[in-house]
Amino acid sequence: MEKDNKATEKTLAPIDADFVNHFWEKSWTYIKTVVDVVREPILILDKNFSVMAANESFYHTFQVEPKDTEKRIVYELGNGQWNIPALRKLLEDILPKNTFFKGFEVAHEFPFIGRKIMILNARQIHIKEDTTFPPIILLAIEDVTEMMAVAETFAIHTKQMETKLTERTNKLEIHIGKLEKEINTLKKRP
Repeated sequence: MEKDNKATEKTLAPIDADFVNHFWEKSWTYIKTVVDVVREPILILDKNFSVMAANESFYHTFQVEPKDTEKRIVYELGNGQWNIPALRKLLEDILPKNTFFKGFEVAHEFPFIGRKIMILNARQIHIKEDTTFPPIILLAIEDVTEMMAVAETFAIHTKQMETKLTERTNKLEIHIGKLEKEINTLKKRP
């Protein structure tokens, strides 16, 4: 029976810190590689909303540099341009309760790049029982500004066409009414 206890003690021995660090580094490399491949802008945040990393698409879309982004709280990016009330609510209120959110539209005026309409998706990655790996948040930002501009232009043209068609239909109905009166007048003549 004593041998069984010693075997159990060896099995429950603490995990080697070097192993954990090595595993975390490999996991981090994997996460960053996957994020870098994605076409839409992505931020990787720590539990305090500090930017751990961002992908190339984020830097390109929002015209920022890694040195001005990484290790900074997301709300402080670009002199506070990311201190967007809707984003803060999503990250601080909704995300902790649900561990993810999808499809939230946020419109914001950025100082240098102008108005952006974005669809935000975020997921918290955290293993509650495991304190070895720190929780992270993946924040995906789909810039739908151009698509919304096209949709708005399409809506305007559709409304204009509808107005023109309504006007033409009214004119035709008036003309048809006149023709019907003329036909009825002709029918009444002997």
